[in-house]
Amino acid sequence: MNAIDLLKADHERVKDILARLSESTERALKKRTELLGKLETEISIHTRLEEDILYPAFKQAGSKEQDVMYFEAKEEHRTVDSLVLPDLKATDPGTPEFAGRVKVVRELLEHHIEEEEKEMFPQARKLLGKATLDELGKQMENLKGKLKKEMATEHIAA
Repeated sequence: MNAIDLLKADHERVKDILARLSESTERALKKRTELLGKLETEISIHTRLEEDILYPAFKQAGSKEQDVMYFEAKEEHRTVDSLVLPDLKATDPGTPEFAGRVKVVRELLEHHIEEEEKEMFPQARKLLGKATLDELGKQMENLKGKLKKEMATEHIAA
């Protein structure tokens, strides 16, 4: 699978989790907790794939316009990973505050996904070409497998 197709599949999984989280009620504590765990795992792995593999290749192949896009995307990741997601995890899933924070996370992530899919990915296709995107996809699949194993091990140890 090429890099962009793999990342788009990740985007669909994240959007599905966010939709189910948004539709859940304050009484669905177990469901909300499980979905939040899945969301965190998906986002953690996805961010690593982009920041370790696609983004550097995109930045290197591009010009100043791609540099700006690269840093904006990294900043959006930082906002979600360092600020928004930790706040959501620290919020009682049985409260209206949780629902409000889920809405904000969903809006931020959907905005980020839309920018990547409408702006960055089409440029990456042109700049990098099919062969490079196929190779990056293989690297991503390998890293994804490794990260899933590490996270499973950490989860068992916790």
